[in-house]
Amino acid sequence: MRIEMQPTILIAESRKPKAESPKPKAESPTTMPAPTPVEVAGRQLTLTNLDKVLYPATGFTKGQVIDYAIRIAPVLIPHLKGRPLTMKRYPGGVNQEFFFEKNAPKHRPDWVQTTPVWSEGNHRTMHYLMANDLPTLVWIANLASIELHPSLSLGADIETPTMIVFDLDPGPPANIVQCCQVGLWVKEIFDHFGLQSFPKTSGSKGMQIYVPLNTPSKEKTSYKETKPFANAIARLLEHEHPDLVVSDMKKAVRTNKVFVDWSQNDQHKTTISVYSLRAREHPTVSTPIKWEEVEQALKKKDANLLVFESKDVLARVEKMGDLFIEVQMLKQKLPKLSGLEAGTSEVKPAPRSERARPKKASVKPARKAKSRR
Repeated sequence: MRIEMQPTILIAESRKPKAESPKPKAESPTTMPAPTPVEVAGRQLTLTNLDKVLYPATGFTKGQVIDYAIRIAPVLIPHLKGRPLTMKRYPGGVNQEFFFEKNAPKHRPDWVQTTPVWSEGNHRTMHYLMANDLPTLVWIANLASIELHPSLSLGADIETPTMIVFDLDPGPPANIVQCCQVGLWVKEIFDHFGLQSFPKTSGSKGMQIYVPLNTPSKEKTSYKETKPFANAIARLLEHEHPDLVVSDMKKAVRTNKVFVDWSQNDQHKTTISVYSLRAREHPTVSTPIKWEEVEQALKKKDANLLVFESKDVLARVEKMGDLFIEVQMLKQKLPKLSGLEAGTSEVKPAPRSERARPKKASVKPARKAKSRR
């Protein structure tokens, strides 16, 4: 098998081996399929169990997981490159046991790059993988690492987040429709500061809002700034919309409300990557979306409008390109919140001279959602 780069998309070409004379079957009732040697961008890999079903409800196989990784690579890799990566592996499939893997496996090829990160919990240096290129991404997919969880920082500057994230998690019976309303409120706050924000589905139940920073080295932003900032925003939303928003992660207070998880803004935490598959019943994907799509889903109260499987995402990328590209490129300065040091959450606009101008205002201010009880 050779994996080749086409002008607009990556494809995998399967070449059948020459016919061989039949060999005696092993006495064992289970015969393991032969490994498949491949060449990916000049690197030699061995893929295994390509026909193994990882999503039993749909029959989606490990080979299809790898194929998706290959096809989505041109837009996915830029969001992973240089970032410590935590793998969430499902060797038996999405219905079986899984495990997180932070430290890079010892059996990795010598061309797979890693980055050292000190772990307070483990009291030692961990060597995280970095999915910097296509061969590495294919190798990771072959490990049945269905979900990819990168750091908000680059490995070279682990204490400096390049973005802020708000993870909107609905408590049943609330769903992503309620997240749309909260997401629009988040957007309205950052519009207030003249900053752009970008939504994506979690690929599971909720939604995430990203605010790119990418601050220059002379103006570094630390987690000591972004985490309390995100907490203040979450508390502000909870104060203004108590019928729909909570900032406390206790599940007892989250019924039919949206938890604005601000705590993800931490050096020791990760968030599901854009374009990553999720270990759900179907091969859904954490998908970047337009604010207009958020408004439409809220207006129609239709959660299905924001559910995308792997084939849908590939079609969207071919049509729209990478809707999340600005998250990696756009430079924005973290605004100051009045009263942040005192523990309050009063939001005031920055002086007009300090405001950044958004490239385009895509939505009108959102209305408050009606209380659902």
